Amino acid sequence: MVLYTEKREKQMAYMSQERKAELAPAIRAWCKSHGVKASIAVRNHTKLVVNIKSGSLDFCQNYFDVASEKHPITSQVPTHIQVNTYWAHEHFTGDCRDFLVGLLERMNIGNYDKSDVQSDYFCVGWYVDVNVGSYNKPYQLGA
Repeated sequence: MVLYTEKREKQMAYMSQERKAELAPAIRAWCKSHGVKASIAVRNHTKLVVNIKSGSLDFCQNYFDVASEKHPITSQVPTHIQVNTYWAHEHFTGDCRDFLVGLLERMNIGNYDKSDVQSDYFCVGWYVDVNVGSYNKPYQLGA
């Protein structure tokens, strides 16, 4: 697998189909090893997106349980989730957490982050998104 460590001064985030193709085998193998079905896409030439469609891990219930502990007003288990990729390690527990952290590691192979939030300067190789289900097609547990 090729690692992208070239110097990229003052360039915008960029994700190509070729780079996606290089990262895809590791991502697919990780998903398959955990019984998860997902698709991989590039959005706006800046983001690598993994859409988790079905699997044996109950992401929605796990997310609800963690959120309910922190905010007891949460009333209903969601049918889809847009995973906060910066806080996945705190928003999930157990096998769901381990899967998402491993997935994000594989999605970021060769990526870099030279951002300085205090000065409102963001410099990354590419952005990543992880979605569990979608608003019109809920996550299918056990499928």
